[in-house]
Amino acid sequence: MLETKEMISFKSYQDQANMFVKDYILADSLIPYTSVIGGILACKLIYDLTQLIGTNYFKTYNSFSKIQRIEWNNRAISTIHSIFITAMSLYLVFCSDLFSDDQSTDPITVRSSSLSTFALGVSVGYFIADIAMIFWYFPSLGGYEYVVHHTLSLVAVAYSMLSGEGQLYTYMVLISETTTPGINLRWYLDVAGMKRSKAYLINGVVIFLAWMVARILLFVYMFYHVYLHFDQVEKMHIVGQILVIVVPMVLSVMNLVWFAKIVRGLRKTLAKRQ
Repeated sequence: MLETKEMISFKSYQDQANMFVKDYILADSLIPYTSVIGGILACKLIYDLTQLIGTNYFKTYNSFSKIQRIEWNNRAISTIHSIFITAMSLYLVFCSDLFSDDQSTDPITVRSSSLSTFALGVSVGYFIADIAMIFWYFPSLGGYEYVVHHTLSLVAVAYSMLSGEGQLYTYMVLISETTTPGINLRWYLDVAGMKRSKAYLINGVVIFLAWMVARILLFVYMFYHVYLHFDQVEKMHIVGQILVIVVPMVLSVMNLVWFAKIVRGLRKTLAKRQ
């Protein structure tokens, strides 16, 4: 009898918790704000966990300078974010029916869902946390090019999250985050003294291929998609139109500049091994 009362009491608390999450935390009107806060808190949690794990399980970590340990933790945050947002972007762009031409008569430029808005909010939280760290430790965690990249990304993602406009193209651009784990791994191998290892060489080749696909060819495909649906893009607010066209163009130029550096670096690495 006592167990039955306890089960009923637990079920009551569980129902109240579920109702609170559904009606407040995940309510459509509150998703942008709760997801952004959740993204920022997740960054803090990952930072602390990375610091704890590094201190207790990696001897190399303890030999680093203060700024190297901070960058190690910061790159862990960007790696986890990139995995999350890449998975969400690939699903929403290529697997979900949300942006399919055959599933709705609404223009693709104004389609959104609770899931797509939530994922963008988490990404906004990450960009806020990361750019705050970049400014706080400037220029140790990145120079002006990182400030420009993160500022443009933050504005574009935040606008798409709040307005619901252009989410398809925002996710297409966010797929480029798939290159981040490779870039971070390259830094980890470097500071660990493994620059001459086979893993470092393989990582360089993977970065080259991933960058070419995710940050060069995919952007070409995105611009082609915008061209095919330009009549729908024109129906967006002027701010949305600018963010859909101008921001990816600026990021494309930056991607090409960085790609040239990747090619030069890979060529030097291969030349040293001949």
